[in-house]
Amino acid sequence: MTSATDPHPHTTVTPSPPPPVPPAAPPDKAPRWSLPALLAILALAAVLYSWNLSGSSLNSFYSSAIYSGTQSWKAWFFGSLDAGNFLTVDKPPFALMVMGLSCRVFGFGTWQMMLPEVAAALGTIWILHSSVKRVFGHAAAAIAALVLALTPITVAINRDNNPDTILVFLMVAGAALALRATHNDRLLPLIGSAVCFGLAFNTKMLQGYIALPAAFAVYVYASRLDRRKKAVNLALAALALAVASFWWATAVSLVPADDRPYIGGSTDGSAWNLIMGYNGLGRVLGGEGNGGGGGGGGGGGGTFAGTAGLGRMFNDVLGGQISWLIPFAGLALVAGLVLCGRAPRTDRTRAALVLWGGWLVLHYLTFALAEGTMHPYYTTALAPGIAALCGGGGVLLWRAFRSGDARWSWVLPAGLAVTGVWAVVLLRRASDWNTWLWPTVAVVMVLAMVGLFAFRAADSGTRARLLAASVVAAVVAALAGPTAYAASPAFASSTGGGMGGTNPTAGPSTGGGMGGPGGGGMGGGGRGGFGARQGGTQEGGPANGQFPGGGQTGGELPGTGEGRMTPGGGNGELPQGGAPGGGSGLGRGGGMGRGGGMGGTVDSALIAYLEKHQDGATWLLAVSNSQSAGQLILSTHKPVISMWGFTGSDKAMTLAKLKELVKKGELHYIQLGGGGMGGMGGNSGLNQEITAWVQKNGTAVKESDYSTGKSSASETSSSTGTSTIYRLDASDVG
Repeated sequence: MTSATDPHPHTTVTPSPPPPVPPAAPPDKAPRWSLPALLAILALAAVLYSWNLSGSSLNSFYSSAIYSGTQSWKAWFFGSLDAGNFLTVDKPPFALMVMGLSCRVFGFGTWQMMLPEVAAALGTIWILHSSVKRVFGHAAAAIAALVLALTPITVAINRDNNPDTILVFLMVAGAALALRATHNDRLLPLIGSAVCFGLAFNTKMLQGYIALPAAFAVYVYASRLDRRKKAVNLALAALALAVASFWWATAVSLVPADDRPYIGGSTDGSAWNLIMGYNGLGRVLGGEGNGGGGGGGGGGGGTFAGTAGLGRMFNDVLGGQISWLIPFAGLALVAGLVLCGRAPRTDRTRAALVLWGGWLVLHYLTFALAEGTMHPYYTTALAPGIAALCGGGGVLLWRAFRSGDARWSWVLPAGLAVTGVWAVVLLRRASDWNTWLWPTVAVVMVLAMVGLFAFRAADSGTRARLLAASVVAAVVAALAGPTAYAASPAFASSTGGGMGGTNPTAGPSTGGGMGGPGGGGMGGGGRGGFGARQGGTQEGGPANGQFPGGGQTGGELPGTGEGRMTPGGGNGELPQGGAPGGGSGLGRGGGMGRGGGMGGTVDSALIAYLEKHQDGATWLLAVSNSQSAGQLILSTHKPVISMWGFTGSDKAMTLAKLKELVKKGELHYIQLGGGGMGGMGGNSGLNQEITAWVQKNGTAVKESDYSTGKSSASETSSSTGTSTIYRLDASDVG
């Protein structure tokens, strides 16, 4: 019994309730299934990314630049479209450099070009798996790797030679290294992170920086280092970032303008203008060659990915490509942060959630609100954030569900229910595509949720196995829809989605995205009309002797490593047409900017005529735009000039420059007319000036000059709204 004067009275202290799910560190020893599961996921991904690859489904804009880089180290360094180094592509060349080196080693062809792309895609899965595993455990890592591997738009773009695959690899590597530097307080991973983000910048410029603020914030907030040491490390990392980001632009600026190609996409031929304009704020705000915003019609944003706004990722164009698991990822992020509660500032779980959550939020807002060019395949950059949150956050929700805390018993089932409902909505958008799938997903998800509640408390025996089966069923139901979409690029003979040469997408046609004439589009990395496979039409062709002005796809690339493609089809050669993507530049009925190259055929007689009469000129021909030039480069293996670049607004060709090229004997033939992207664009004054001078001083090439049995009356004429090829010699220059 205690008196009132007892110096040590007994008091009752009510402890604060512990958080429902203390984040558990992953086990030190990997379970036996972990590595085999990762290898199986990588094998599945390798099949999806490489099965049935065809050069005709690749982007001729980039294919021609890669080929040119195998012919000229100068073209390789600058990223020139042509080996004569008249004009570059509208991106920095890092991804092209990597693919170009592969083609220099193994020969130019489809698999040689795509080998680095597939390797980078598999490397991204491996890195994400490793990063998630260190924080959330092996089960979370396996789920994250599987989600990333099966994201539909990721599968589509990883089968293409766009730079986005290498871009995502570098950004994921940078984010993972930043998280490791936060955990172990070492400088080297932080420097490595900065270098990766810098190389990502040299792949697609400012897009490579979107996730950088999340990595920076995590290191600043969660690192255990004192402020002084942290500031020193960040200063060194900033220096590494600057060097890795700006070495190429600096080197380009040090070369006199007369000794370097015109930088495609810029307004003044400089790399710095490309950084700040076309590949910078122009992508977000519109303008700078990126169209006028997301309201449809002419704006780049509205043209390819629907109207700009917070709901863009869920619209008919993008929903089936990327949005399947966004609701679950968002719920997992919020719930995971709440579950971390009052954990220490340096808590590894919260740091990982902030990093991958920041990745998702930053990319989502950037792409959703972009008023400039917005292609569907850009959204592949969302996939790592979604995957990491589904894996790591999903495991946290599972632990909370099993903890016995009634407050958390509904969160995981709610996330699964929303995922199932949204999957049904997406699948029903394609009313005539695999109609059995959406009812199956609905039934399996309902049964899985019933099993979760029924066997929630089971720890062993049959009930525990049934609980495990319910979890597997929930994962299968959540991934069935995206898996069906993801399988289509590799295994379906024809889908309604986008195709190589326009916009790589997966699954059936569900949206109204459309591109410019012939898939030319409004800028954006050489991709064009989404409508070519999503309800778009191709309008037919002008007469012989004309060039498709807007076609995007090159022909089949050789797999033999011989490094030479010639018109005419056959082993190791470009086909002359027939199938979609077979057109390669000089066309009979190929269309002038209206699906040119999409089923058109190569006029071998005209090619032979131009080659025979090239007379030592550096360039075989000058055409209006980069799409036509790229196809001609691939079909003839000769340098071809693109006068106005991809969007038609490049001021690469001036009358003074044209006269100089003709006077030096470096160019004899020029195509006028033809429309398509780049026909005039923002250069109507220059175009008209050049047109008037060429028509006055040049000699029109008649069909009878190269095709037997034709009369001189069959000469094409720009006055009819089609195109004409003119011959110019030094004597024509006044």
